[in-house]
Formats: sequence, structure tokens, C-alpha cells
Amino acid sequence: MSEETRVSKAQQKAVNKYVKSNYDRINVTFPKGQKEIIMLAATAAGESVNSYIKKAVDQRMERDNA
Repeated sequence: MSEETRVSKAQQKAVNKYVKSNYDRINVTFPKGQKEIIMLAATAAGESVNSYIKKAVDQRMERDNA
């Protein structure tokens, strides 16, 4: 790892504190093999897996509440 990409323990602690106070975490499980399919779909859409799943949930909630 190069010097430019190293993160100090203090930096990581600050990031973890920020994430903990500003985000909720949900663990989701999928059947074996589904993870790779989701990863490929997210990549094809030009998104991270997290944003891909968040968008899917948002779209479903919007559709169901309409």
C-alpha cells in the first residue's frame, strides 16, 4: 500500500464515528450465487453494490406507496 492511500488509526476512528452517527446499517442475506449476480448488475449500471441495492429498495417503496 502506498503512503498516499494509508489511513491513520485516528482517521479511521473518525470515519467510523461519523458513519455510526449518520447511517443505519442493515445486514441482508441472499442465496449463494446471488451476490455475484448483483455485483455484475451494479457494475453494468455503473454503480456500487450499495447504491444499486438502495436504489432498488427506494424504487420498490415508491411504487408500492403510489
